[in-house]
Amino acid sequence: MGLFDRIGREVLFRFDPETAHGLSLRALACGLPVAPRAPHDPRLAVTVAGLAVPNPLGMAAGYDKDGEVPDALLGLGFGFAEIGSVTPRAQPGNPKPRIFRLARDGAVINRLGFNNQGHDRCMARLAARRGRPGIVGVNIGANKDSADRIADYEAGVRRFASLCSYLAVNISSPNTPGLRSMQARGELADLLSRVVAARASLSDADGKRRPIFLKIAPDLVEAELADIAAEVGAHGIDGVIVSNTTLSRAGLSDTRHAGEAGGLSGRPLFERSTAVLARMRRLLGPQTALIGVGGVSSAETALEKIRAGADLVQLYTGLVYGGPSLPGRILRDMARTLDAERVASVSALRGSRLDHWASQPI
Repeated sequence: MGLFDRIGREVLFRFDPETAHGLSLRALACGLPVAPRAPHDPRLAVTVAGLAVPNPLGMAAGYDKDGEVPDALLGLGFGFAEIGSVTPRAQPGNPKPRIFRLARDGAVINRLGFNNQGHDRCMARLAARRGRPGIVGVNIGANKDSADRIADYEAGVRRFASLCSYLAVNISSPNTPGLRSMQARGELADLLSRVVAARASLSDADGKRRPIFLKIAPDLVEAELADIAAEVGAHGIDGVIVSNTTLSRAGLSDTRHAGEAGGLSGRPLFERSTAVLARMRRLLGPQTALIGVGGVSSAETALEKIRAGADLVQLYTGLVYGGPSLPGRILRDMARTLDAERVASVSALRGSRLDHWASQPI
């Protein structure tokens, strides 16, 4: 970590986590911080689900919930940025405090609960950036008090498909009661059928077909993963994002906030989320796109996700502890690894340690 990042982290960590989050968004919106330019290396380019992504490192959903700074995030070096989760109606989320740092573990617990400004505000921002370059995905969710949650996802598809590069259907947050039950096979089949139909209705009108990715939880057993893979294949879903935060507290050394309710992200999630990722690769085969999330904080962890079967990777908590120069550092170290291993493309590493990770316990 460079001096600028260390100073920035020290300043932000003087504030509670949610205030620090808001300050970082405002800084990016104003053109700060200025991070060293990330390298452009054609060996890092990946084409997945029809998207030509300049490098495999993305910003995960949850940071830019309302689409305020996607271009600033791309400017830090990310190959793609995912905004959201965004719900049809604005909602405040759960009571504060609701974000907790576990610094010794490089982790965060949050129970935000899909706090966001709603479809209309987010759509206005995305419409204003129409025509700009860069891969920007929209992560869609359902309102907590919705009478028909699947209808909320259909609305998200219809409203954002023409404004984004891809759509991520998030049914894996642990902070909206009952949301994860949508991962069960019967309800999942209904959800995927309806969101694919919503996309098809738009494709007939304007000829655009945005990839749909399904974001799942890490807290799933083998049979549940098999059911999800079967429904993803049956409905022609373009990819799976593995994974959201975990309810597990295994392996934590920083116990001061370990008892707080919510989802755990960061370094302790790496092994389980990577093992789940590898299982999904085996279940889905080589064609379906996979995005690996959970514990990515370095080139080593990012490349290990790819070796476990990911096409792309995302981080969020890693940026909290690593600072705005982290994407550039990861990309430079990725390029050095390709040099050392004499590999022509990062995609050539995909699945090279699939057997190892698929055999790890979950």
